[in-house]
Amino acid sequence: MPRILLVNDTEKPIGELRDALLGAGHEVLEEVVAIGALLKAVESQQPDVVILDIDSPSRDTLEQLALMHEHAPRPVVMFSADGNEQLIRAAVGAGVTAYVVDGLSPARLAPIIQVALARFEHQSHIRRRLDEVQQQLLDRKLIDRAKGLLMEKRGMAEADAYAALRQQAMKNGTKLVDVARQIIAMADLLG
Repeated sequence: MPRILLVNDTEKPIGELRDALLGAGHEVLEEVVAIGALLKAVESQQPDVVILDIDSPSRDTLEQLALMHEHAPRPVVMFSADGNEQLIRAAVGAGVTAYVVDGLSPARLAPIIQVALARFEHQSHIRRRLDEVQQQLLDRKLIDRAKGLLMEKRGMAEADAYAALRQQAMKNGTKLVDVARQIIAMADLLG
């Protein structure tokens, strides 16, 4: 069962939610009452899911969620009384995985948490894949720049420049992009 960190930003007691989570077998961690302490609490307590019960997400709340999403991403379920479309979009943009308006029903908690976990996992997979593709593109640009330098400085054809890069990489037991970086750095040094 997921470990849950509760954040209460309302005047109402959160005991019913805590009891429902405990009754469902979840481990409920120490409650966070100050939104400014969210990142520190997530880093120290390592929850699987963060649940916020708030009246309406403030700018500070959204900033803290974005900070947490950047440094210690977790699935976030937000229960709010405010169904304003702009607030919902801002909350999702700050990393909220599930935004639930007027509906803190204990019977609905389990499926909401499961949806948040599944959606977070899917988003994490997409983010990792995007990072990989961006890195491949950057590597390709470096290799193309190094090939261009070899073609310009040594009068090589493109295929020959690429073959020279590959041969140097195999000779040194390094990646092609690392050889490209060395060539670019050397060209920058020599002007």
